[in-house]
Amino acid sequence: MKIPFGPLGRAVALFVTMGLTACAQQSPEQKASGEIFDPYEKTNRSIHSLNRGIDKAFFRPAAKGYVKIIPDPMVTSFNSFAENLSLPGQTVNYLLQGNLRESGVALGRFVINSTVGFAGLADPATDFELPPVDTNFGETLHVWGVGEGAYIELPLYGPSNSRDAVGVVADFFTSPLKFAPTNPVDNIGFYADVVRRMGNRGRYSDTVDSILYGSADSYAQARLIYLQNRRFELAGDDEDAYLELYSDPYSDPYEDPYAE
Repeated sequence: MKIPFGPLGRAVALFVTMGLTACAQQSPEQKASGEIFDPYEKTNRSIHSLNRGIDKAFFRPAAKGYVKIIPDPMVTSFNSFAENLSLPGQTVNYLLQGNLRESGVALGRFVINSTVGFAGLADPATDFELPPVDTNFGETLHVWGVGEGAYIELPLYGPSNSRDAVGVVADFFTSPLKFAPTNPVDNIGFYADVVRRMGNRGRYSDTVDSILYGSADSYAQARLIYLQNRRFELAGDDEDAYLELYSDPYSDPYEDPYAE
């Protein structure tokens, strides 16, 4: 099956354009305060309802069945395989960020796990003291000084923002291991990522269900958790940079903001 840049791709591109436009309208005061910037909330909520319906009807039961049938060590191996396929792209992103050390770690992990680790199904690189890494083009844009912009919920993908949405598209369509329009077999990275997401959805089913189906406003809940977690990831070891984003930095990110 080919993965065409069809209606879904155009929808993602539309949201990216909307987000970049919204980013230009965000005031410096809003950026400095870390205020949630969601000028397209009505459209975002519609996409959230779509994503929630697809999850409830298809992805949730499939993910639960997957982790129930497949032994946990195999789920871990499949996740490692998908993570290994992302490492060439991560190597490039770390180079673009000027982080030579992490770029070398990503490349080293890819070489070791692709050979000794049976194409990434095992993770001997960790035993060689090369710890897991995680970056993407959204983080590269952050390092380059691009602000997060408007909050966006992407079809099928979920919570994002205008900067990370650009990163999602860039990472996907520029990776030969994830997208090959002329040869569907070459899209192994895409299929592996779907399996990885299914495994994570099944493993953390209770937590995801509590957000999507147990809160008074699942959209607001998912938006809050995504933004706080993403900002924390990008702040890294700079705690002050993270705390400055919130008027109440000690608030519980998992607390339902609409609960009485």
